Amino acid sequence: MHNILICDDEMDIVSALKIYLSLEDYKIYEAFNGREAVDIVRNNDIHLVLMDIMMPEMDGIQATARIRETHNIPILFLSAKGEDTDKILGLNIGADDYITKPFNPMEVLARVRSHLRRYTMLGSIKEEESSIYQCGGICVRDDEKKVLVDGDEVSLTPIEYSILLLLIKNPGKVFSGADIYRRVWKENPLGNESSVAVHIRHLREKIEITPSEPRYLKVIWGQGYKIEKI
Repeated sequence: MHNILICDDEMDIVSALKIYLSLEDYKIYEAFNGREAVDIVRNNDIHLVLMDIMMPEMDGIQATARIRETHNIPILFLSAKGEDTDKILGLNIGADDYITKPFNPMEVLARVRSHLRRYTMLGSIKEEESSIYQCGGICVRDDEKKVLVDGDEVSLTPIEYSILLLLIKNPGKVFSGADIYRRVWKENPLGNESSVAVHIRHLREKIEITPSEPRYLKVIWGQGYKIEKI
């Protein structure tokens, strides 16, 4: 059974999401501000967080930053349409995805399933599929789900790891933002390609010595992204 935390200051939204997610036999935890969410994640084995942005005491962006200090669990933002700037900031902080209010509960359920499936796969080691991918100073040990940069381990979110693994498995090959979204999120982008750019930028900050002058993770303007052959 997976444990899911729903954090929103609107009790009706929490209650509605709880009803739909409970149909999948998930155990649901509830929080109504960011401070409560951080405490619950610290004291319980939470596998995924649905996080509102605008909340009292501590907003979703601050809460996400706190959670990312110690946990790499999937975090999905619940955001109003007018909060585009906050969504981008949240993705930079470490959120994995966002769902715009008002939302279709079945879409939320599908996104939750997708992220939990990816998170579970990254946490399970299958010896028969173990592989090591090397590009210059970057080493991805897919059997251990570890990434080393010049010998030092770096911590990536599940989305960042999946993007890096896709690119490093295909050195020199250019993938468009839409193609990366389809392969990593396992769904059609439907205008969400900008999420890829945010995660790429965040990934660069973790694997590049000078993110503004990347050695490995290159943008091919108008085409997409690739890992440079080194």
